[in-house]
Amino acid sequence: MINKPFRLPTVKDSWTSGLPLDGARALGQQFGISNNPPKVLILYGSLRATSFSRFLAYEYARILEDLGCDVQIFNPRGLPVKDDISESDPKVTELRNLSTWSEGQIWVSPEQHGAITGVFKNMIDWIPLNVGSVRPTQGRVLAISQVNGGSQSFNAVNTLRVLGRWMRMVTIPNQSSIPKAWTEFDIVEGLNDELGLPVGRLKPSSFRDRVIDVAEEFFKFTLLLRDKTEFLVDRYSERKERKEHGRLLAKAEKEEVVTTNK
Repeated sequence: MINKPFRLPTVKDSWTSGLPLDGARALGQQFGISNNPPKVLILYGSLRATSFSRFLAYEYARILEDLGCDVQIFNPRGLPVKDDISESDPKVTELRNLSTWSEGQIWVSPEQHGAITGVFKNMIDWIPLNVGSVRPTQGRVLAISQVNGGSQSFNAVNTLRVLGRWMRMVTIPNQSSIPKAWTEFDIVEGLNDELGLPVGRLKPSSFRDRVIDVAEEFFKFTLLLRDKTEFLVDRYSERKERKEHGRLLAKAEKEEVVTTNK
């Protein structure tokens, strides 16, 4: 996997490096993450060249990589609109594989017309609750953030929290919402990422402090729940289903069982 366009080897003294997160770093050492880095997938919800949700997603990635995580970014460009004929599309396969690979995810969406963007919802629609009997997101830790073109709002993060619950994820309590995002990022002149897109860095502010808070809390939750999620999300109804059928059934199989038993 090479989805790491957030790396900036030519930039020195980045604010995301060496943050005084001593408790989180000590926890990482306790869990031995140098040999087994936490796997983190970050999704952002915009196709714009100057995308503030992408800028924020990259800042999260830099903080978490500095803490010792293996971070992957999914680029939504080229992902087909959800339909019933594109299951084998390479972008769909990439997204689903990354979701299955991850132990935790961070979702960053712009707020548009009081809601998350279609780009972001399309990604979630392509990650179903189950593929066969595999739960692609169940038990994974989730952190949520939004960027706004105007004043402070929480519509997008509220929607993301609902989606996280629906996808059976463990959504952390903290969250971030950045108003007037166009005033909160500096565009780095003459520097593009590996996709050829502009690079934006979050300015010092209370909003940036909250982003650090969210990244730190996400990191702690991901480590503390590591190797425990199967137990925590173990359900009586699913244990019963495995006992009766030898495995979890796909949705179509469940519907067939219900129809047969009527």
